Amino acid sequence: MKYSAHVFGRDAEISLEKEGLRLGERFLDFADVAALRPISHKVYADTLTGETIEISMLGFSYDGFWEELSDLFGRRSLEALFVDEKLMMLSEGEYKTSRESGRGKIALFEDSVCILPQTCSAVRIPLCFAREIRLDGYVLNISLFSGAQYSVGRMGYDTKPFAERAQQAADRVKKERAAALEKLPLQKPFTAKGLFRTAQPEQYWQAALGDGVCAVELFTGDDAATYLYRFPESKAAFAGLLQEAMEAMGPNREIIYWTDEQIAQKPLYRMALQRCRAVSFLRQRSAGRLIHSANHAQKLNDFLGL
Repeated sequence: MKYSAHVFGRDAEISLEKEGLRLGERFLDFADVAALRPISHKVYADTLTGETIEISMLGFSYDGFWEELSDLFGRRSLEALFVDEKLMMLSEGEYKTSRESGRGKIALFEDSVCILPQTCSAVRIPLCFAREIRLDGYVLNISLFSGAQYSVGRMGYDTKPFAERAQQAADRVKKERAAALEKLPLQKPFTAKGLFRTAQPEQYWQAALGDGVCAVELFTGDDAATYLYRFPESKAAFAGLLQEAMEAMGPNREIIYWTDEQIAQKPLYRMALQRCRAVSFLRQRSAGRLIHSANHAQKLNDFLGL
């Protein structure tokens, strides 16, 4: 929808689009937005480069403008988190992550809880990796096997049913994932395995972990390389974040091997890396790819020190 407002010191027409805001002649992609803030009938857009854009003089359109803008930004964040599962429950409440705390939309999907603030810190919490889901009063605490901690709550009458449904979803998705993984035999030299999204058990990966090195093979029917990593962390710490990264990216496998220049050209992937610490972690430890060839096995063993 189009709105008349004051921006950059002059009157302008503003269009709200799926991927960002068109402010007169300038387009502001949501991938470049650090935060959106409604204050005293003005909207401030803070960018990742440190710029603050003030949008004012919206008149009676202010409420509708902010509602539409925040909704579009939240939807784009969900796209960047690669969420396409069925929505089970949507509420608004308080949240706390390792990056920030505040109030925003909290969504429960079939396999995850998503925190959707009006910042670049949206997160998707995979319930298949939940070590514990505990309701303490009005706050639901979720801890993952990797050690990550999240809190959501104070959703009014939605708090208790949200917690109950989240626990039920976690129990179900863990059982489905375990059943699917049990059917996948490990192939040498791989010692670990996992799925991408639980709803797609036909696509999976296997990994071989050595001392500070890891090789990952993707079984998706269209891959021709093994992905190599070097890491300073313990094997357990790396393996936990590897599991989270693979599950988080779903079918978007190129995000783990594209160059920084390629990522820069795709705003949705830039948003994804801002919002998913595990995928960013994995990219930072990339040691390249090993193309499938006649001497692939020997090169793989050499990398792993076997």
